Amino acid sequence: MADFLASPDYRALFRLLPDNYLLLAPDGTVLDNTDSHVAVSLRTREQALGQNIFAAYPSAPESQRDLDASLEHVRRHLAPHTMPLLRYDLERPAALGGGTEQRYWQITHFPLLDERGELQYILQRPQDVTEATLAMQRAEVVQREFDEATERNHFVLQSMPVMVWTTRPDGWAEYFNPRWTEFTGRTLAETLGEGWVADLHPDDVAPTTARWEAARQHGTTYQVEYRMRRHDGRYRWHLARGVPRLGPDGQVQMWVGCNADIHEQKLMVEELLKANEEQAELSDQAYRQSQLTRQQRQTFDTLLTNAPAMITIVRGPEHRYEFANTLFRGLVGGQDLVGRTVAEVFPEVVGQGIMAILDGVYRTGEPFVGTEVLVQLAAADGSGTLRDAYFNFTYQRFEEHGEPAGITAYAYEATELVQTRQALQQLGGSGAIAAPAK
Repeated sequence: MADFLASPDYRALFRLLPDNYLLLAPDGTVLDNTDSHVAVSLRTREQALGQNIFAAYPSAPESQRDLDASLEHVRRHLAPHTMPLLRYDLERPAALGGGTEQRYWQITHFPLLDERGELQYILQRPQDVTEATLAMQRAEVVQREFDEATERNHFVLQSMPVMVWTTRPDGWAEYFNPRWTEFTGRTLAETLGEGWVADLHPDDVAPTTARWEAARQHGTTYQVEYRMRRHDGRYRWHLARGVPRLGPDGQVQMWVGCNADIHEQKLMVEELLKANEEQAELSDQAYRQSQLTRQQRQTFDTLLTNAPAMITIVRGPEHRYEFANTLFRGLVGGQDLVGRTVAEVFPEVVGQGIMAILDGVYRTGEPFVGTEVLVQLAAADGSGTLRDAYFNFTYQRFEEHGEPAGITAYAYEATELVQTRQALQQLGGSGAIAAPAK
């Protein structure tokens, strides 16, 4: 075989093989390589021939160990051996622009035996698998980002302080978040399908299901008010809103919706409507306030962005906005808040105790629930004056990898409700109208 190796015909044939091959002596000396190997290695044949493979093609120590182990396997067992995936970057010559090319290789060594069955040569076949490897790495990154987004969305759905639900295109309910089952006291299994109807007030079953059927038949937004039985047996008014998710063909793929508790607002409207006709202006004001509150509570065009509550996510101890829905952005004229801190967006609240509450929730992990908390906000006209605003809100810390990561906030503005009640109390104190029956 040595004579054949030395023959010009052999070398011409070997070097023209349409693949990357490197011929080695048993001790690792480079004897020859194909033209294809010369091209991908970015080294001339003269630079490699006669040298040990590690001198001809220098690499990192760990790569050399794997390569040496593969060669030793062939020498010991006289059998082919495929190395683990190897990263071996190529240095481009200055004539080709210089720099480094990132490359991944799948290298196999084959023993070439003589007539006596003894090892005479080792044939190396390095296959460039860079494109496939990088594609797999990109796919892993995309999958990891998808998994993280799914986990985050699941957390948001599970922790939202409103009742979130989804159904199949035919209206069969297939998901309710914990807020729903906590309210009704029923298990999820009892609520799925059409089980949720059992918690409606008997007088509201027919109009509610009729409205739901009409929305599903026409693929239009579903919105209705009805009374739901709480786990203690008491009924409370809810505003339910659902929107269809359409596929590329325009067909409904699923329904997404939520319920918001509007019981206090509903009772307030009823009390005001029963008041003296002479207080029509006050009744109209209360009704407008109720309508505004209801609009603020109307649920999703999407689960988060158009939720009927002010929903924000701030990250890190500096409380930097990562998400703020449409309703919340309305406090600052609809501007984008992402990337800015609470103190940057609302400098006027720094001295009002809000930052201390956020710091405490982030530090201790204890949720904070505020009811009709007075906050003075900058007027939207840019005049620098402050207006009184009242909020019901919840701050809840979330963690990532067991460490504090940020705070989710859910808020409802109760300014007009508080001001209306204050007005009613003043009127009651002056005798302008009779106090409503308790």
